[in-house]
Amino acid sequence: MTTVRASHTATLLTDGKVLVAGGDIEFNALSSAELYDPTNGTWGAAASMSTARFDHTATQLSDGTVLVAGGGRAPSGYLASAELYDPTSGTWSVTGSMTTERTGHTAVRLADGEVLVMGGTGDGVSAELYDPRSGLWTATGSLTSPRGGFTATLLADGKVLVVGGQAVTGDNLASADLYDPSSGTWSVTGSMTTARASHTATLLADGKVMVTGGDGGPGHLLASSELYDPSSGTWSVTASMTTSRVLHTAASLANGEVLVMGGVGPDGSLASSELYDPSSGTWSATVNMTTDRVGNTATVLANGEVLVAGGGLSTGTDAPGATLASAELYDPGSGG
Repeated sequence: MTTVRASHTATLLTDGKVLVAGGDIEFNALSSAELYDPTNGTWGAAASMSTARFDHTATQLSDGTVLVAGGGRAPSGYLASAELYDPTSGTWSVTGSMTTERTGHTAVRLADGEVLVMGGTGDGVSAELYDPRSGLWTATGSLTSPRGGFTATLLADGKVLVVGGQAVTGDNLASADLYDPSSGTWSVTGSMTTARASHTATLLADGKVMVTGGDGGPGHLLASSELYDPSSGTWSVTASMTTSRVLHTAASLANGEVLVMGGVGPDGSLASSELYDPSSGTWSATVNMTTDRVGNTATVLANGEVLVAGGGLSTGTDAPGATLASAELYDPGSGG
């Protein structure tokens, strides 16, 4: 990339390019953005956001524009502001601010085109809806319990599954909530077998959701995985990854397999990657990334390849590692 960055966002645009926005360099927030062009494998500068931010969300709207919301800023504090990127003009414009400042939250575009934003650092429990027609946010039902470091997945029936994360007490959660857009309310669904935070959640082709890895408590990183069945609202254990990891990324491939890569292991940041085969319920190692990284993004391109960009290195201590500008491609066809 043209800039080193971690905790940024990457969004696949309708023309096949990838928009990378914001992020941080050792917790100094960035406003810059850039575009990756898969046709020639190059990066080019894009217009900068109006506000520097990291740990924000980026959601593509029905018309192809990208909504960026919230995040952290330097030297500290959280943002409620939001802005829109228009791929046609290549420009950003400010839109309505959220009702609550938040970072580490999640965002999901619903079937009706509205965007549901929920949780995160701030109050940790509230949720709100962005209406692209008016450019305004309105509060909706709150989560059943505050959480950060959780995942949110849009299910086939239009509901949103929120899983795990960390409570305000610092304890990790096994609980899960369901958001019903028709009523604007949350309800408790089955709990995971293992409490975890900073994990991944991936929607599988059969409609189930696979949750894998994460933080299992002080000094305990998880390799375990489990499956949520929306038809029964229950969880079942599936095979564990070959490596325990937290703050990793996951990508759903065209053949239905799930690629998991990077993150932090017991000895620091990881370059290793592995594949989950839903038909057999098993994991297998695949080629390593060229660089170990955490806080990177992983974007499935139109041709099926996976673009991994940025992130940082970690020694497993509280000291920040080097931030990366490098990017690489995973080709599922060749397995590397």
